[in-house]
Amino acid sequence: MPLRLIALASLSLTVAAFAPHAQTAGDDAPHLSSAACTTAGQRIDEEGYVTIGGIEQWVQVKGDSCSNPVILHVHGGPGNPETPYTDHMYKEWERDYTIVQWDQRGSGLTFARNKLTDDVPLRIEQLRDDGIEVAHWAMKRFQRRQVILMGSSWGSALSVFMVKASPASFCAYVGTSQIVSEAAMQRPSYEAAMALARAAGDHDSIAKLDALGPPPWTNPRNPGILRRVLRKYEATSTDPIPKSWMTPSSARYTSAQYETNYTAGEDYSWLQFVGWKGDGIASRLDFYKLGPEFGMPVYMLQGAQDLLTMPASTRPYFDSIEAPRKAYVLVPRAGHDPNPPMLAAQFKVLRENVGECR
Repeated sequence: MPLRLIALASLSLTVAAFAPHAQTAGDDAPHLSSAACTTAGQRIDEEGYVTIGGIEQWVQVKGDSCSNPVILHVHGGPGNPETPYTDHMYKEWERDYTIVQWDQRGSGLTFARNKLTDDVPLRIEQLRDDGIEVAHWAMKRFQRRQVILMGSSWGSALSVFMVKASPASFCAYVGTSQIVSEAAMQRPSYEAAMALARAAGDHDSIAKLDALGPPPWTNPRNPGILRRVLRKYEATSTDPIPKSWMTPSSARYTSAQYETNYTAGEDYSWLQFVGWKGDGIASRLDFYKLGPEFGMPVYMLQGAQDLLTMPASTRPYFDSIEAPRKAYVLVPRAGHDPNPPMLAAQFKVLRENVGECR
């Protein structure tokens, strides 16, 4: 969930709040090549724009060998791309995998190149098709029949739509902090937060939660207020995120213009997700309705201390899935957001289960 938006005093955003169409970080960036890269031992470290879904979208590719299996990582939020931080988070993975990161429509440097206002709807079908097109671009670039799909939180929701629509494109789905439905997520999280606050005598959090009242909600600020309370309690039983992970990997991601565009895209995407009256994309998510069939192995990782997408909601959904192979991994000392225990568990699942994915 967005870090900046939940801290805003008001969500009364207007078109004027968005950054102007001035030169932005990434406007002078090259388009990525579509030329095949298959040589063993040939390192790739590129980022730039690719034409996806009729617009220029930001894609980053890193790996030590073009012959390695390819991971397409679908970021969360929505509106929170990980492209600025990959050097610190996934460097170890690059020995064994080529990692493709993509700033989704409405996010990051894709938003910087294609500004959207809050009256322009963000459609899950368009995001799904964009993601599949990125996968096909990566398959062509690295001469692969399939890629590995990874998604966390919002990225897990988008990933499920992608694998359902194009199962032949993916050799495995690795989901983390899996979203199942808004109903399965919000009320149990609210009740867990209230129980923890009462047990701790945390009168400040109790007052905030009482003011919200139990979900469902129509105020778009409410999920962010709840998330701050959840993070507070997750922090008491999880390993912290290293400060180095939050250090941008290049000057491209540190300019004032980048920050302005990132925040504007984050706000836009989050409002599209929750809606002004609780009627956004989140209100329409229910993955049971898509059916239990998955045409590839499914590996679901769950933070044992995750208070947002809780094991009580993700485990029953996992149990309902029909897949050639599947595994559910409960990760101690991990909450909803990525941290070292979770990334270590993800890497272990990939190394031990997914194989070459040719």
